[in-house]
Amino acid sequence: MPHRHGDPASSAPIAVLGAGSWGSALAIQFARSGRATLLWGRDPAHLATLAAQRRNSRYLPDTPFPERLSIEPDLGRAVNDAIDILIAVPSHAFRATLERLRPLLKPGQRVAWATKGFELSTGRMPHEVAREVLGADVPVAVLSGPTFASEVGRGLPTAMTIASPDERFATALMHSLSGKNFRAYTSPDIVGVEVGGAVKNVLAIGAGIADGMGYGANTRIALITRGLAEMTRLGVALGARAETFMGLAALGDLVLTCTDDQSRNRRLGLAIARGQTPAQAAAAIGQVVEGIAAARAVCEVARRVGVEMPIAEQVYAVLHEGLDVATAVRTLMTRALKPE
Repeated sequence: MPHRHGDPASSAPIAVLGAGSWGSALAIQFARSGRATLLWGRDPAHLATLAAQRRNSRYLPDTPFPERLSIEPDLGRAVNDAIDILIAVPSHAFRATLERLRPLLKPGQRVAWATKGFELSTGRMPHEVAREVLGADVPVAVLSGPTFASEVGRGLPTAMTIASPDERFATALMHSLSGKNFRAYTSPDIVGVEVGGAVKNVLAIGAGIADGMGYGANTRIALITRGLAEMTRLGVALGARAETFMGLAALGDLVLTCTDDQSRNRRLGLAIARGQTPAQAAAAIGQVVEGIAAARAVCEVARRVGVEMPIAEQVYAVLHEGLDVATAVRTLMTRALKPE
């Protein structure tokens, strides 16, 4: 395969670590766009099924794997053959995946991730965890934006953001990922993109609760708009650019996750409004609902840097302190009046 856009690494395979819905969808998109792609996951039986069926029948049953997508059950072989490595695991597994990866890395390899959320135990953003585990010399990037795995898998028109302090790496990933119905954009603001991806899950639970309670469209749009203000305040306090929050990885992802029932976080909120506990709702969904842990981490980070996030705080209280929904809404509506 010819080199693309002056970046020799783009002709080498990319390894995608994480064979759930999102990892599979991204692996499909890279392969569909012409890049040799190796997909690895931690469950050998699951990988054997993927290899035999040439599709992820659990999460993306309607999407056969492209020819350039290969299943690689051996992590060492997957990483050895790749220049670029993309991690697509839930936030609670991110550090452990990096630690498994670290001794396998060679000079010149680059690491990206599609993981969203602060680390629960430390409040660190993914890029901070990556720097801590991998060191400062490995080029890093994050992929984020308003993307449901099933729609990416089916090849529906989609756009997302690739953020990195390394412009060459971000640009190479942009060209490798983009295709007929997929458009990637680059950004240097890795902090803003990661804050957007973390906070939107918390707010989506709130939106689901509000809709499930029948509060209507006015409430939903107020929650999204004021939630965006909370997200932006936190991001700027952590060093992000304010304008990033008007983009795909913040406003775009927030609107998507708050308004469409494909969102696990929104569905969790709807179930809580019907009277289920967060644990019952999460069990029924059957996949990781990132906003549950994210609510705790987001609120702890916000308190640490002195940023007010009243919506996130009430979602946290409902999820982790047993606060009833009516009291949470009353608390928000009776806050002191002030300029927008």
